Amino acid sequence: MSEVLFRLLNPINLLDILLVAFLLYKLMMLIKGTRAVQLIRGLLVLLMATAISDILGLKSINWILERAQTALFIAIPIVFQPELRRALEQLGRGNLISRSMRSNFLEQDELETIISEIVRAVKKLAREKTGALIILERQTGLADYVETGIKLDSLVSGEMLLNIFIDKTPLHDGAVIIHRERILAASCFLPLSENPNLSKELGTRHRAGLGITEVSDAIGIIVSEETGVISVAEDGRLTRYLDDVTLKELLLNRLKPQEKLSQSFWHWRG
Repeated sequence: MSEVLFRLLNPINLLDILLVAFLLYKLMMLIKGTRAVQLIRGLLVLLMATAISDILGLKSINWILERAQTALFIAIPIVFQPELRRALEQLGRGNLISRSMRSNFLEQDELETIISEIVRAVKKLAREKTGALIILERQTGLADYVETGIKLDSLVSGEMLLNIFIDKTPLHDGAVIIHRERILAASCFLPLSENPNLSKELGTRHRAGLGITEVSDAIGIIVSEETGVISVAEDGRLTRYLDDVTLKELLLNRLKPQEKLSQSFWHWRG
C-alpha cells in the first residue's frame, strides 16, 4: 500500500496536483466579483436536482433537466464571455496572479460610519439640486461595471462624493460604485431599466439606478438634478421622496451585518 502511495505521490504527480489547484484558485478569483458566481450557483443546483431526480426515479423531470443541462453547457461560453475576455486581458498584462481579495462584510460601527458619510453627501447634493447616482454593491459583484468607469479605490467620505458629483467635473456623469468602505470607481456606465411602466418624468439617471438593481442585488441612491428628490432603487423598484433620516434608516436596515453562517465559500468579491 505504501509503495503504491509513494508511486502516486511522486514529484511529477505532486506538481500536477499543485498546478490544477492553482488554476482552480485563479478561476475562482477571476469570477469573484461578477455575476458569474450566481450563474455557477444555478448550474450546481441544476446538477444536484438532476442527480436527485435520477436517484428517485423521476424520469420525466430527469429527462427535462438533462436537456436543460445540454442547452446550458452550450450557452456557457456566451454567458461567460466578459469574464473570459477579462482573463485574457489580465493574462496579457501580467495581472492574473496579483488580484487581491476583499471581504464583503462590515462591522456595525463601520457600517454606520460609512452610511453617515454617504447620507451627509446625499443631503447636500439634494439641497443644491446636484444630480448623483451612487451604487452600493452587496452579494452580486459589479466588477464588469467598475471596468467601464474611472477606478478610484478610495475611502468613502462625504467630501469625496461631493467632489465627484460637482457639475462639469470629469467624473460627475455616470455612477459611483461603492464596495464596503471603498469607492471602487466613478463615471461608470450601468444598464438602463427595461421596465415599460416607468414614469416618463424619470430620466437616464433613475433608469440606470433601477437597471442595475434589476440585474443584481445592489442598492442605488439617486438624487434628481431637476428637483433634488432623493430616491432609492432596489430589486427593480424605486422608493422616492426620502429625506436624510429615512435614507439612513433604510440603508442601515438593508446593509446590516450578515450572520457569520452566511459568510460562505460562495460569497466571493472582486
